[in-house]
This record gives sequence, structure tokens and C-alpha cells, in this order.
Amino acid sequence: MPAISTPYQISAGLPYPLGATLTETGVNFALFSANASKVELCLFDKSGKQEIARITLPEFTDEVWHGHIDNLPEGSLYGYRVHGAFDPHQGHRFNAHKLLLDPYAKQLFGEFIYSDTHYGYDQYNEQHDLTFDTRDNSAYLPKCVVIKALDNCSTYPQIRRRDTILYELHVKGFTQQNKNVPIELRGTFAGLASDSICQYIQELGITSIELMPVHSFLDEPFLQEQGLTNYWGYNTLNFFTPNAKYCLNDGTKHCIKEFRQLVEKYHSLGIEVILDVVYNHTAEGDHLGATLCYKGIDNASYYLLNPQDKRFYINNSGCGNSLNIQHPRVLQLVTDSLRYWVEKMGVYGFRFDLAPSLGRDNHGFNNQSHFFSILRQDPILSKIKLIAEPWDVGNNGYQLGNFPNSWLEWNDKFRDTCRRFWRGDQGMAPEFAQRLHGSSDLFENPSRRPSSSVNFITSHDGFTLHDLVTYQDKHNEANGEQNQDGHNANFSINFGVEGESTNSTINQLRLRQKRNLLTSLFIAQGTPMLLAGDERGNSQQGNNNAYCQDNDISWLNWQANNDLQQLNFVKRLIALRKAHPLLNRSHYHHGKEHSDKTGLADINWLNCRGERMQQSDWHDEAIKCFAMLLAETTQTDALSHNKTQQPNDDALLIIFNAHPCEIYYQLPQELCRKLTGNWQLLIDTAISTNEEEKPKNITETHLCIAAHSCVVLAYSQPNTLIDNKVLKENNNHGSN
Repeated sequence: MPAISTPYQISAGLPYPLGATLTETGVNFALFSANASKVELCLFDKSGKQEIARITLPEFTDEVWHGHIDNLPEGSLYGYRVHGAFDPHQGHRFNAHKLLLDPYAKQLFGEFIYSDTHYGYDQYNEQHDLTFDTRDNSAYLPKCVVIKALDNCSTYPQIRRRDTILYELHVKGFTQQNKNVPIELRGTFAGLASDSICQYIQELGITSIELMPVHSFLDEPFLQEQGLTNYWGYNTLNFFTPNAKYCLNDGTKHCIKEFRQLVEKYHSLGIEVILDVVYNHTAEGDHLGATLCYKGIDNASYYLLNPQDKRFYINNSGCGNSLNIQHPRVLQLVTDSLRYWVEKMGVYGFRFDLAPSLGRDNHGFNNQSHFFSILRQDPILSKIKLIAEPWDVGNNGYQLGNFPNSWLEWNDKFRDTCRRFWRGDQGMAPEFAQRLHGSSDLFENPSRRPSSSVNFITSHDGFTLHDLVTYQDKHNEANGEQNQDGHNANFSINFGVEGESTNSTINQLRLRQKRNLLTSLFIAQGTPMLLAGDERGNSQQGNNNAYCQDNDISWLNWQANNDLQQLNFVKRLIALRKAHPLLNRSHYHHGKEHSDKTGLADINWLNCRGERMQQSDWHDEAIKCFAMLLAETTQTDALSHNKTQQPNDDALLIIFNAHPCEIYYQLPQELCRKLTGNWQLLIDTAISTNEEEKPKNITETHLCIAAHSCVVLAYSQPNTLIDNKVLKENNNHGSN
């Protein structure tokens, strides 16, 4: 390949930092590749269409190719061509005919255009990836942009782990159909930062928004062939650049600014931003995938390869490849990316997709792996929220409860147990109690807290809350996979009609069931996560795997099923949680009694007679009604909670009835004999009203608990009776 002449002055430069770094006299370029024989820097004109220079990086230090180009200005466009062996059986797929992206690029120019020239092999040869393709793909690949270093963010709200209330949302889907967002802002970072959206989330009481992937990502070719896209975004191309499709102005040019403005806006409201990130695989796919970046830079280093034949990839992700996190330079890439999003972009936490893949070594998953050790000692990353999706598709990939003490984990056992209990499955009471207790069976050790359990009823992956009580079966026909994709074990119930119904009895029961599930979420020990739209009855028409539906199926519908009663109910639940330290304890409690205040144990499980549950009760599979009694036995939790005024609880009693009939529940008068005050009714999921309910004093010795319902009671001293004004204040200020 002939070299393009260049007028630029080139010197050795430095091997660190990796990427393109502006200096006082030019730009330093540094690219890791242990197995390359030569690296060429390709410069492009302002249009990104014409290659104007091809420069061989002159130095190779510690497996990093580097060089300094004098007088090269900010905004210069570039890419790489990397030379080396093309030997797939040995794991090498170098092809200098292919322009490659810099893994450390902070900004991209131009759109990615699908073309068969992106493949390093001849797609039309029956030998497939063992052949060699000599066509240039540069016309179809975005170009990397040289930018100046960003200032650090300094406005983090720093919400404590135990105070965190997560809200999972999709940047585009959340705003695309919201009429209060200017039409030109819908679907963008700017739209998510609009005043109406920020006000909505703040009034809901959320402390932390968890954004589905915003790194630059690609649609898979098989989706494009069907006229579909990768809507969710779990197919990362670059780990430093925001997705240009979510940017309002000039695509990529202002993308960094718009994302930072989004973060600053939420920080000003006391709300932190957490990112869902995908470091387990890349968009380059398997051995038949395209050569866009890592595969062409050093395939044998970046990816886990089959040791018997390195032509093939180990696929712990189920997406074609797995990044080789064990390699020190790949580990460096991941941690440098994480640190960049925290320091420069203002993010204060990450949810790691398929997180066991990041902790695998030669012997399988290891919670003391290099990845976890690096994060634990890092002065930046050790302070933020680290959330695991604790499963992948690799061998022994289910690792719930096995992550390091400082991590939070998505608790799918909480999800499934709550669904099954309220559906009325037999024998679920003992496990339901475990999940309400913060899943101590999974997470408790002397150094781990209840907040480690991220409790959720629904997430982006699966049914919405509305669909969970509306559909018995998934309806994924629009995905083009004959309804074979998506989870089959949904533990859903439709109450006699599949899909939407005009039967008022069925609809009222569905609404009650949603209130039951939501109440379970917010009164349980742990960290609650709410799926955006569940607070207002959003539906995906029964699709439980809408990853490829960038349309009305996935976009939050702000008009249809606009259940204001449910919205207000969720606000009440969040306010209740913030106002009551008993629902948000700093440590696990196991029924220890204290006589200094109430004489009650810190937690009691009661049967319908208001007596402590016995082993015979727990072993009775027909029991679907019981209660959880929480008591404040010390001042520790109250003093360590938020600083706003709050009720000084003596006790909270939550009664659950998943039976299809009403139950007369005996209030625990004998247990509470030392208390002086009144029971107050705070929540009754059988009550459907749009009016704000004032806490009601209970004078009876028993309550009639309606079928399929949940009741929350507080026992408070006369001078501390709970008022909704206090709940409102805690909801508005509890995250400060």
C-alpha cells in the first residue's frame, strides 16, 4: 500500500496517555497493539472524506505505538491502519486496508454506514473469514476527532447508597412522545434535560436516574435486514463517546456538551446520573463480524479466543465475542473509560451489563479478580456506585450474591418471588419474607449491607408492570423471531382475559395487583429500582423483549393508560420510604429485642392472629397472608437517616394478603402492649382513589384485609402522629 506524502513534522512522542492528546505544540498519538508490525496514522480533511496524510508512528514502547505531530490543530480528523499477520487460526486479523477507530477516541465525526467493505475477509468466498479483503472502508466509517481535555465535574450530589431510589429509563423512549417536551428536543439528551421532564422526575421523588446505554453503539446487520434497530443499545462501538443519535445539534460535535449539560441539570436538582454500560463485548461480533476497531488493532489481545482454534471467539455475552478483561491493556481501557465518565462527564455510578464476564479468570468467575481489585483500590472508582447484573450466558454464569461487598446487585430473586407471591402461587410466604428482609440469605456478611440488593419488579428486559398483570404470555411477534425470543418464565397473570379488557372487575383487580407489587418494592429492605413508565401504566403491548423496537411499542406513552391514580400512589410510596427509617435500615436485623423503648423485636413476622409466625406456619404452603412488624429498637437508623423532619416511628406493620378472599387480621395488641398511641392506616392497596388520603386512626382490634391487597400501618406516639405534610417534605428534600 503506497504511503501518502505528508508535510507534518513527526517525533517520537510519548506512550502515555493512550489516544490523541493535545499538547502545547501539536498532538501526541498513542495506540496499544502487542502483535502489530506497523501502525499508520491516517489524517483526513474537514469533510472526513479525503485522506490527506498517512504517517507511520515511529516508536514502539511497552507494546504502545506512538508519535507526536507538530502543529496539528484541535478538531483534526483521524483513524488508524494497522499492519500485521492475517492468520485467523492464530487469532490475528490484521488488515491495513481497513480504517480503524481509536479505542480512546473522545469524539467521532460522521455517521457509521453499513458496507461489506468493513469486513476484513471476502464475504462472498466460501472460505469466509479465512480469505482476505483488500477494499478500503474509510468512506463508510466515522472519523476520530482530536479534542482538548475537558474540565472535571465538581457538582456530584453524592446520594448515600441506602438512600438511593433508582429510576431506569431510555433517553429516547422517555421523551419521544412527551408533548411537554419541544418537538425538536424529543429523543435527545437535551429533551431529557428539559424543565418539564426534570420537574416530573424530581416530583416523583427519584434520587438517581439510571440511563440505558449511551455509549456509541451500532445496530446488528441481521436487525437492519429486517428493518429493525438495536433500540436498547447493548452493542458498543466506542467506550468514550456519547451516542450521536441522542444529540440535538450537529450530531457528534456538540454531543459531549449536551450530555454534560444533562448531568449538570440533574445535579442541580440533587439527582445523580448512573449509566448502564456494556464492557463484556463489542459491536464487532464473532469471527464473521466486521473489522472496525479492536479486531483490526489486536484481535488476539482484545478478545477471548477459543484456545483450540483462535479463529473462534469465546462467547460469554451471547453477542458473538467477549472482551479479554484479563489482559492488562484491555483492563486499562475499561477503567480509563469508567474514570473518564465519572471525572469528565459527571456520572456517579454504573450498572454493568453481564457483570460476571468482567470477573472471569482462567478458572471461572472470581470476585477477587484483577477487575474487582483495580476498582476497589482506585481513588475515583472506589467511591461511586457499582451495580452488577449478576449473570451472563457463560459457564456458571449466575453469580447473584457473589460480588464484592462494595457492589450492589440486581436481585432477580426479589423480582420473581414478588411476582409469584402476589400471583397466588403456593408456598411462597417464606421466600417472600426473605426478599422483604433485604435478601440476607444472599447478601449478608459482616461487611455488607441491605442496600446491596437492588430490588425490582420490572426492568427494561421483560414485561412492564402493566403488561405483567395484563398478559399471561409474551407477544414478541414484531421482533421477527416467531415469538421465540424473550423470557418464558414471566410469572405473570392476566386475570382471565389476555390483553386489554373492558371488564371493570378485571381492570380494578389489575390495578390493585400493580399497587401490591409497587408497595412490596418500596417497603422492602434494599435499594428499590423503578422502571420508567410503571408509575403511570405504560405498556409494550405484551412484548417482553423490545430491544429492537424503536417505535410506539417501546416509547413511553404519556397519553394512553395515563393512570394519575397510580402516579400519585407511587409518589406516596416513595415519600413513605423516605419518611420512615424503618423501611431503610443501615444493617440487617434478625428479631433482636430491646427493652429501652418499645420492648419489641426489631423485626417480627406475624400470622393472621397477630402472633409470631411459628415453624408450622412457615411450612404451611397454603398460607398467603402474614405480616411484617418493624420496630425502632435504637436511635441509630433514625439519626443516620436524612436530616429533614420525619415521624419518630415506634413500629410499622405491613400486612400482605395474596388470598382470593378477604382476611380478618388480628392486630398485635399483646406484642405492642408497651406502646402508647394509635395505629394509623398509611396505605391500603384495595383503596382506589385519586384523592390524597390522610392517615386514618385505627381503633378496632382487627382489620378486614381485602383479597389481593396490602396494608401499611404505623404505631406512633400521640405527639408524633404522622401527617402527609411531613411525607411531602421528605419526598421533596430527602435526597439532599
